[in-house]
Amino acid sequence: MRLACGCPDTFPDWNGKDVDLSLHPAHILQVTTFFHMPLAYAGKLERQHLEIEQLELQEPWPGFVLTQTSFMSGRIISLLDSAQSLSRHVVCLPAAFHLHGKLHFGGINTLRTSARELQSTLFDAGRMPKDLFLAHITCPRCAAQRGGEKILLLRRWIDSPRLKQRQANR
Repeated sequence: MRLACGCPDTFPDWNGKDVDLSLHPAHILQVTTFFHMPLAYAGKLERQHLEIEQLELQEPWPGFVLTQTSFMSGRIISLLDSAQSLSRHVVCLPAAFHLHGKLHFGGINTLRTSARELQSTLFDAGRMPKDLFLAHITCPRCAAQRGGEKILLLRRWIDSPRLKQRQANR
């Protein structure tokens, strides 16, 4: 169930866990960004929600959206239960799509410390961090009723034999 503000009612408990989303079906929309800030973000989220409804697809956690941004572009990813659609926006994620999660309590302006902790956790495990995804669990409107602002940080990683060797030599 999605809340009226668009936030997910439930979300996966991926805090401190490794998640394998390899070949998982997803609905992906491109987002224009300016210096990593998404433009017309709420409109894109609404468009994605309407498209998923029109295609009659099911989400395991409605409203749970992974956001990835870069300097001038980005994408929003909504996980699906099945990929039975001819839409060009419905795809399966790549074969190597391993994520490690960290739940951050606070707003986007306090995210830096949690992102560094997540990255050092991956380095300590001998993994090379790649893409960073944000999943907003609460928005500023519903944060007071739901225990404050929460953002789930997800970092895609790959195994690094060189990092593992360095950890073993310590």
